[in-house]
Amino acid sequence: MRIRAIGAAVTGALALSAFAIPAAHADEVVGDTAISNIVVNGGKPVVLSATGTKTITVTFTVKDASGVDYAEAILYHGADIDSSDTGALANSSDYHATCTDTSATSANCKATYTLDQGSTVLNKHAGTWNIWAIAAGNDSDYVIKEHAKSFKVQRLSKLTVNAAPEPVKKGKTITVTGKLSRANWDAGTYSGYASQPVKLQFRKKGSSTYTTVKTIKTTSTGALKTTVTASADGYYRYSFAGTSTTPAVNATGDYIDVQ
Repeated sequence: MRIRAIGAAVTGALALSAFAIPAAHADEVVGDTAISNIVVNGGKPVVLSATGTKTITVTFTVKDASGVDYAEAILYHGADIDSSDTGALANSSDYHATCTDTSATSANCKATYTLDQGSTVLNKHAGTWNIWAIAAGNDSDYVIKEHAKSFKVQRLSKLTVNAAPEPVKKGKTITVTGKLSRANWDAGTYSGYASQPVKLQFRKKGSSTYTTVKTIKTTSTGALKTTVTASADGYYRYSFAGTSTTPAVNATGDYIDVQ
């Protein structure tokens, strides 16, 4: 079957060349086979810590009037699968998804993938990833989608805060320090995130809502430092909105006793 040959060629190239893929195939549809409802990691960005591995799940639906033969999805980073610089194959022995028939013409498919920080995933790979997908019907109809779904792979972020002195007299100066860091997959540690806007927020004692006091930028090492005037008991925190490569994060509020 030609469709199996196409799938095997792309999968084989991925497996043998560490995702340097020659002559892959763009979108192609023969017959009525369709892929839909692709969900990566439960619809959430894939956030990886500095070390270790992370396994994620991809689910999708395949339909064909003759019934579903098989399906496969490949994760990759790059403008297209031909020029991708890394990626992941399904953890199954044949790299196929496990498809369960829900009717004579439809199946729900599922596959897991393991990403390895510092190996298949380096700092340069943070950001948007795509899915190359293929599915076939029992009648040899098939569909190939090169950009079947996009999703984010991000570097885990951490944010700290410390407000001092404590206690402090009303009207005196409070110095609020902290640091924004994120996973460095190349080094297997956490590194400061430079030149990023971060909000200093305050929550008055008895309130459940934080209000932004000011916005400052991190230094070249990810450090944060600013001053405010003590006015009332409450909690100070830093809040980072996130970027395409790094998720949003809030520091745990630090309580200040104003006397």
